[in-house]
Amino acid sequence: MPPPRPQPRCLADFFSYETTKSVVVKSWVVGVVNRVVQLLILSYFIGWVFLHEKAYQVRDTVIESSVVTKVKGIGKYGNRVLDTADYVTPPQGTSVFVVVTKQILTENQKQGVCPESEAAYRCASNRDCQGKGRTTGSGVLTGRCVPYNVTLRTCEIRGWCPPEVDTVDVPVMLEAENFTLFIKNSVRFPLFGFEKANLPPQVSAGELQRCRFHPERQPLCPILRLGDVARFAGQDFASLAATGGVLGIKIGWVCDLDRAWELCLPRYSFTRLDSVTQHSPSSPGYNFRHARYYRGHNGTELRTLTKAFGIRFDVLVYGNAGKFGIVPTLINTVAAFTSIGVGTVLCDIILLNFLKGAEHYKARKFEEVPEASVPPATTSPTGCAPGALGDQSREKQSTDSGTFSLGL
Repeated sequence: MPPPRPQPRCLADFFSYETTKSVVVKSWVVGVVNRVVQLLILSYFIGWVFLHEKAYQVRDTVIESSVVTKVKGIGKYGNRVLDTADYVTPPQGTSVFVVVTKQILTENQKQGVCPESEAAYRCASNRDCQGKGRTTGSGVLTGRCVPYNVTLRTCEIRGWCPPEVDTVDVPVMLEAENFTLFIKNSVRFPLFGFEKANLPPQVSAGELQRCRFHPERQPLCPILRLGDVARFAGQDFASLAATGGVLGIKIGWVCDLDRAWELCLPRYSFTRLDSVTQHSPSSPGYNFRHARYYRGHNGTELRTLTKAFGIRFDVLVYGNAGKFGIVPTLINTVAAFTSIGVGTVLCDIILLNFLKGAEHYKARKFEEVPEASVPPATTSPTGCAPGALGDQSREKQSTDSGTFSLGL
């Protein structure tokens, strides 16, 4: 029987296997550093990544939310008694609304000509009014200088007359501090089809009406006292009611859906949203104007202009939900074991650069092989270089540092 044909050496090299050479260093310093780094990396992934951040979960950050609000309370303003329809705007019960605490009324305005009330438009003759802009805050200039009262003359305007005077001192409705706000919030996480409301479970209607929110005693009560909202936001209610302002009521839903449905609970927090401009000399606080129109006895169109100061409440809902997923679990597990290799890199830096006998360690770890001289190439009948055939056993050193390969 003829002997087996020898295989080309290039084919044998292709199917060979190379493995790294390990060097065991008996050093307490390097060994302790290596184990400490590995322990820190494992502690980080187990404690922070998996337990705290719950990286093993699939997270849904798209939260669908609905907010309905209702304010209750009776207040006195001047010689009038005001209810919710008088001081809350808009009346639809949306997530953004205003509780009016101070009003400057300009009643029985009608279209016509009259003297401007602003001090910037005082004049002595028509020439003083013609050199100014075309419009004012109340109307369009006619170019005439007319008497405002017995001693004062101002430029004449065409518009709603008489013009507003917003420098008068008016009272503040401080009873609003005891008004209550009821917030009904429903949320849904579409990725998991999970729905929840902020109403406390297993609470009767009577108990719900009697409860008042407190971050420690009653953190789930959806009825809040307006004075408490201002206090939780770090504001003085009397000052806020006088100048107006914007308060934010934030409802956070951060839910772990691997736990029971009842454990997904809202968390309330409070802040002032216009704190940057509250000390502005040009426009502090919050105010707006609105008008109510009606007809006089002779059919003339009249209106009552109101400059309202109040507290605007913005109910902001945010959150995310997480549930166990095999894909993020595998990804973070692989990342944890891969990161352990950082300890090897750090130990190599210490071993080869800072310890006594570093040159000795380098000589053990790395092997320098000079480049072999290549004889002139000749073609063998098998298509490989001479010496590629043969059945004797030989040991070959690889060009990769620290590796050996055995070939036949």
